[in-house]
Amino acid sequence: MSGMGQAHGAEHGHGAGHVHGAGGHAGHGHGVSADADRRWLATALTLITAFMAVEVVIGVLAQSLALISDAAHMLTDAASIVLALIAMRLAARPARGGYTFGLKRAEILSAQANGLTLLLLGVWLAYEAVRRLIEPPQVQGGLMLGTALAGIVVNIAATWCLSRANRSSLNVEGAYQHILNDLFAFIGTAVAALVVVLTGFARADAIATLVVVALMAKAGYGLLRESGRIFLEAAPAHVDPDVLGDQLVARPAVVEVHDLHVWQITSGQTALSAHILVEPGGDCHAVRRGLEKFLRQEYGITHTTLQADHAPLPALHSLGRGHRSLLATDETAGHCEESHGPVHRPEPHSH
Repeated sequence: MSGMGQAHGAEHGHGAGHVHGAGGHAGHGHGVSADADRRWLATALTLITAFMAVEVVIGVLAQSLALISDAAHMLTDAASIVLALIAMRLAARPARGGYTFGLKRAEILSAQANGLTLLLLGVWLAYEAVRRLIEPPQVQGGLMLGTALAGIVVNIAATWCLSRANRSSLNVEGAYQHILNDLFAFIGTAVAALVVVLTGFARADAIATLVVVALMAKAGYGLLRESGRIFLEAAPAHVDPDVLGDQLVARPAVVEVHDLHVWQITSGQTALSAHILVEPGGDCHAVRRGLEKFLRQEYGITHTTLQADHAPLPALHSLGRGHRSLLATDETAGHCEESHGPVHRPEPHSH
């Protein structure tokens, strides 16, 4: 029964995760709704690219670092959207060969690239801004103000386009953060231009750039942190594995849960595997199905592989429910020579 429980548990658990009914893919979302998202991203890319070309010329004529930095930022915006579109194409490819999950994590690579470019660009702009604070050039405030106001309109339109896409995808969120920060940059540039026009204070241009750099650093760090969690196969931020393990072992007929792993394959796609010990006489298949239902309803986790086995019968006859740690230790040692992570049992235990 133990061997059958193992094979059937793994096979059925993973199969259950692929039911595409009312609670199928729509229920847990695989990061992108390909065609719709691609259209929104392509529209934003067109707006940004067209305006960027105009802004570079005006920035040089006006000698405005804020405008040039905005144009440079728009270049990374365009690159981030291109990366997002490429990643979507790759992620949509079916799993085959050695890539058993397909290329879904191409989206996370794109998100990391977006975060890194935000930080690197921020470093360069910070250096240039400090240099201009020390020796401010002559800035044509009127030209700078008009361009910044036009940029606000273009970026509002582009931000709206990306907000219509599926931002549960870290890939799309990366492109969205690029555009949103560019919008803030144009607002800062407009304020700085107004100060230059009204007061002649040229350093306002560099100060506005430093404000934008701070926003870029915040967004870039956030993207690197979230994408890094996925690459390091950490549990999703909203799931505490210790709490989850205690909830699983509290289910009827469950004696122990160990080798519990929870990780993200890509944005919005969580997977879980665990070894479950069931009371002798208990129905391993029914217990496993109950746990799968619990995980699906309470955590939205549908990609599960649960190995269900019976606990040793002789030991249970001589031990009460509150003294199963000896049983669990023996059973765990027999099945998993190197158990990963804490062992969850019904009685109080350390994590």
